[in-house]
Amino acid sequence: MASAAQSHASLVEFGQKHVTKGLGRVVEAVITKGEGSYVTLGDGRELLDFTCGIGVTNLGHCHPKVSKAAADQCMSLVHGQCSIGFHGPYLELIQKLLPMMPDPSLDSFFFWNSGSEAIEAAIKMARTFTGRQNIINMQGAYHGRTFGAMAVTKSKTIYSEGFHPLMPGVYTLPFPYWHQLGVPADTPGSKLSEMCLNQLSLLLSQASAPRDTAAILIETVLGEGGYVPAPPEFLKGLREICDKHGIMLIIDEVQCGYGRTGKNYAIEYSGVRPDIMITAKGLANGFPLSGIISRKELTDKLKPGSMGGTYAGNAVACAAAVASADVMKEENILENVNARSQELFAALNALRANPAVAPAILDVRGQGLMVAVEFASPVGTGPYDAFRNAAVPEKLASRVAKRCVEKGLLILTTSVYEVIRFIPALNISKEDLAKGAQIFAEAVEEVVREG
Repeated sequence: MASAAQSHASLVEFGQKHVTKGLGRVVEAVITKGEGSYVTLGDGRELLDFTCGIGVTNLGHCHPKVSKAAADQCMSLVHGQCSIGFHGPYLELIQKLLPMMPDPSLDSFFFWNSGSEAIEAAIKMARTFTGRQNIINMQGAYHGRTFGAMAVTKSKTIYSEGFHPLMPGVYTLPFPYWHQLGVPADTPGSKLSEMCLNQLSLLLSQASAPRDTAAILIETVLGEGGYVPAPPEFLKGLREICDKHGIMLIIDEVQCGYGRTGKNYAIEYSGVRPDIMITAKGLANGFPLSGIISRKELTDKLKPGSMGGTYAGNAVACAAAVASADVMKEENILENVNARSQELFAALNALRANPAVAPAILDVRGQGLMVAVEFASPVGTGPYDAFRNAAVPEKLASRVAKRCVEKGLLILTTSVYEVIRFIPALNISKEDLAKGAQIFAEAVEEVVREG
């Protein structure tokens, strides 16, 4: 056992020396195994995983049906390049996804490797479809680290710091998130929407004229920015403005889509029709795959060769995605998400009601199994943050997350605020969800008590 521990330590040391410093890590360890809702580290620790690889292994690690489909595909065709010809899993995946679309107009598919690449493709499409350049994005949004995606990402400066000048023609709109707007957490979504839609009218009058605006880009649930669902009123308002001015509405469902919020896609809660929709992360349960989906009447404007990529729509990833779609139905995943969501919110709201920790918790929010707890902070984002509270401990989110790892729960922070996000597997059991919620509650109580 000692030699195994030494071997793991030497591997970690090797990684720290040779893996670029530009990558951050939650644990300084080698992940050796994943099974269901658990991961095993090289030092022998087994952790309940409430990260799912940042919302990727949504059906649990190494789901047997998905892994088998990928393994079988490896023995027939690994790489059927999309610019050379069709391959079966690509077309079969489209057949599986068509009935899952939030609107029947979404009938034209292009598969790529990552969410960031999908954003790049969506921007290219929107500019081609409209003949315009400018993109309106959201304050607090995260869309990726490639060049165009980085330009429309506004969740943290770390993603673009030192890399300027960025892609031009990007204009940022306030997102209806109470903390960013400086209003109370219980402000109705309709009021938040009015405030932001008014700012959009000003933006179109002051900064980017409609005739110059190709698209409005939004995450249905703000991801890296703090797990904040967009109110239906806001999404409907965006749709109306886009229809009025011929602007493309790009809906980013990379993190919040594919069952994560209790529906196939989170945009279904509002009934709003996307012009372009992006999906990725959980699509293939760990295999690299993203989808850019639009209307054939629009994508027929694209010139052959304007889209593509060496590994775009890889056959193995597509085969895994086909199996994932089957599992979603066969295992009643959406029903489990909604049942476990109620239990998670109940546990977190009970914690919030605990007088010992109540002043430290500003908000419990989210949809389905995309849930966040926002803590108060004595410093906030600076002296003008209206929600600073000198009576609470500093750095609650990172300290609680670290304590959770010590107790056997892998969990992540997010946003420039003190936020912890819950991203458990969509098929997590009632028992494992309760276990994770209990570990989190204990960690919060301990850290708040320590001050």
